[in-house]
Amino acid sequence: MANDLIARVESLGSPRVLVVGDLILDRYIWGFAERISQEAPVPLLRADHREHRLGGAASVAMMLRSLGAQTRLIGGVGADHEAGIVRSLLADQGIDDRLVATLEDRPTTLKERYIGRAQDRHPQQMIRVDYETREPIPAMVEAWFHSELAEAMAWADVVLISDYDKGVCTPSLLRAVVESARLAGRRVIADPVRTNDYSRYQGVHCMTPNRLEAQLATGMTIASAGDALVVGQRLVETLGLEAILVTLDRDGMALVHRDGRGEIKPTRPRQVYDITGAGDMVLAVVGLCLAAGADYDEAAALGNVAGGLEVEKFGVALLTREEIIADIADHQRRDGSKLLPRERVPLETARRREAGQRIVFTNGCFDLLHPGHVRLLREAAALGDYLVVGLNSDSSVRKLKGPARPINPQEARAEVLSALEAVDAVVIFDDETPLDLITAIRPDVLVKGGDYRPEEVVGRDEVEASGGRLALIPVLAGHSTTQMVARAADRGVTHHEAQSPRAPHLPQSPPNTLSARASSSERKDAWTG
Repeated sequence: MANDLIARVESLGSPRVLVVGDLILDRYIWGFAERISQEAPVPLLRADHREHRLGGAASVAMMLRSLGAQTRLIGGVGADHEAGIVRSLLADQGIDDRLVATLEDRPTTLKERYIGRAQDRHPQQMIRVDYETREPIPAMVEAWFHSELAEAMAWADVVLISDYDKGVCTPSLLRAVVESARLAGRRVIADPVRTNDYSRYQGVHCMTPNRLEAQLATGMTIASAGDALVVGQRLVETLGLEAILVTLDRDGMALVHRDGRGEIKPTRPRQVYDITGAGDMVLAVVGLCLAAGADYDEAAALGNVAGGLEVEKFGVALLTREEIIADIADHQRRDGSKLLPRERVPLETARRREAGQRIVFTNGCFDLLHPGHVRLLREAAALGDYLVVGLNSDSSVRKLKGPARPINPQEARAEVLSALEAVDAVVIFDDETPLDLITAIRPDVLVKGGDYRPEEVVGRDEVEASGGRLALIPVLAGHSTTQMVARAADRGVTHHEAQSPRAPHLPQSPPNTLSARASSSERKDAWTG
């Protein structure tokens, strides 16, 4: 599952996303709050820094841009200084604001947060001050939006509605958006406002309400994750949705499909730093995935990951695809599996190399793991930061060692290697040699056992040509998979002879064959195992 999600992130491409909703400017005023005011019993903030970030629908658009999408906004700002800041930030992010109207009748929606530090602890939000108007946008502006919808839908791959109840998402505009999207064959995904009337979202394909919003919209209570499936089913049936994603903070996410299928997608424990922006991030990632051809299960799973990463950051923060992939890979490693698909490994090693890590590679059959293998892998890991082990597939082992091998199938061998702390990734290859894999990875260090001469090592020339080096690690004498197999076979025959006088009449070829093979191959087998 983890590898499938990583592959989906890597194949997202650059979809075109139309975001409709309320644009917000987030202003953060940072300072030190180390004493109480003499004028009143309130903390005194000694401000030292001011920062502006995009919020609301503008935040969704910005998150999409950071994740590689093309974005266009439909919304409005005031005719004030803050509007200039919003448009400048949009331009800096490469977000198309041609359909962002200037609204003369209201200020740009502004959320001003005062953030206090004390004694080098994590900063805390002390108070938020909002400047806004919630009246519906003027009819003339709405009519202009209507006139532009057909062209905007032709451009877009998917439509997201980010409703913060600041006047842009009027019922009539949302009806026009849904109808225009239907005619153009585009999906519409809505992050709804907190209200007990969801009729304005009738006809959208998917919604992403949180626990409280879903309860308010249905009058039902979500006391457990299972309750969310019942609430979600009610909303799917009432609004004619394809699916709904109810976000459940620490309980993850409930996904309910039109056909009645429902599933709780749990999230792993996170260090919750600030929930601001988590809902926007879920909407952005779900929309991006659906635009790129993902199904709802994939979109929900990735939205869950991205929302979890967002709460670990302060304020509305951006994520990259690389961060999402790294988080999935890290969780996969903690779950025990380090097996990566062949096509994934060059991307993972390139990402780690860009982060300044040294890549180490070694390979073998690792059929019956013994102390020689363990020592080799431990010493190989010490030569860099990320150890990739190339594992011969079952068919590859048979080509090298005959039809009696491997003893253990490739899945079992990969699982055993994954359990070793020294190993960071395992990749299975079908060829008799790992040359193609080495060429694709371009390791900084290529490791083999010391019983090889440098000129015998496959991939040495390619690694050194790209600036890497070969490291030969001394073998641990007396340890070989082939020897282990031969000893086990011999002992098995001896034991059988002791138990049955008829044993000498049994065929003797398997142990004899294995013993003969050991004599001719045990030198290399000490490390290719």
